[in-house]
Amino acid sequence: MNREDALSQGRQDDARQIARLLPAPAVADLPPERHLHHKEQLMDRIDRDHAHDHELAASSAVPPRPARRLLRPAILVPVTALALAGALTAGIALTTDDQRPDTAASPTSTTDTARPATALLRRISDVALKSDAPTVRDDQFLYTRSKVRGADVTSGKAVVGPLADHEAWTAQDPRPLRKLGIIRVDGETLPINAELGDTEGTPAGLSRPTYRWLSTLPTDPERLLDYLYAHTPEIPEQERAQTVFDQIGALLGGVMPPRTAAALYQAAATIPGVTEAPEARDAIDRRGVGIARDDIRYGTRTEWVFDATGFTFLGSRSYLTEYSTYGKAGTLLSSSAEIAHGVVDKAGSRPAEESAEGGTRQS
Repeated sequence: MNREDALSQGRQDDARQIARLLPAPAVADLPPERHLHHKEQLMDRIDRDHAHDHELAASSAVPPRPARRLLRPAILVPVTALALAGALTAGIALTTDDQRPDTAASPTSTTDTARPATALLRRISDVALKSDAPTVRDDQFLYTRSKVRGADVTSGKAVVGPLADHEAWTAQDPRPLRKLGIIRVDGETLPINAELGDTEGTPAGLSRPTYRWLSTLPTDPERLLDYLYAHTPEIPEQERAQTVFDQIGALLGGVMPPRTAAALYQAAATIPGVTEAPEARDAIDRRGVGIARDDIRYGTRTEWVFDATGFTFLGSRSYLTEYSTYGKAGTLLSSSAEIAHGVVDKAGSRPAEESAEGGTRQS
């Protein structure tokens, strides 16, 4: 393979990686067909840029700098984990063995002076363990109301959109489903469909975490972390610890079994590079205490935000930590704020407390 062909192949690989890991806040909760439409638009742009760079490479002794690959930011709203499942798992094989890194050999946070989050996560875990465990039937729906804001990068730059109101109803039936629930975005109701390729429907699992399924996860933190390392889909070239951290984040919030929530926080405390973020704020600027991890390879940071006194989950934020083609350091990629959640009998209805008081939360 000559130099030009090698360059071409490298650019194509980068293009596929960007499209696969495209930050998805603006389209995360759309049906898969709409999501693919946006990805195809991005690929068209990448192809045009690739052709231009190839022409430059043929006439220059210095090859162009490869496009920077940007990791999909974690949107820590339960329904988003469902909606992103197709994009996250498309073309990516599940790990089948334990790939947990040696802590001493793993990259550390770029914020070397940041305080490890072990003690804070232990306190958050203790609060979660003491919360009430609701009764959730298989024929019911979990309701979540949130505020979400995200960046669209289809133009080649991160363009932060307006704050959007989200209401989601996710089915708790453990069987493979083709219709997983509904989501209402700024008043428009859309279906939550099964993952692409799941012709028989998507069963309960990591990509569709029902309450019953969450209650079956190991509650020993070490065993739970082993499970997550073994079953979380890989993201090519991303540090494995970051992928698992993001997977835990995708499970947080909403209605969750107390023992599972407590174990998730304790498991996160043992992941290398997880630190405190004292000034963390959610999408509606509620200030709390944060749990953060820097993705050094992609120059991004993900923060989970908790109430500073009650340690309930408030939301999340993800942003660039260094300059990239998408924007300068500090550019927002995604943010969310959980307003209310509960259990309802029918998709489209709200919990009694939400209807009467405008909001309800489960500690």
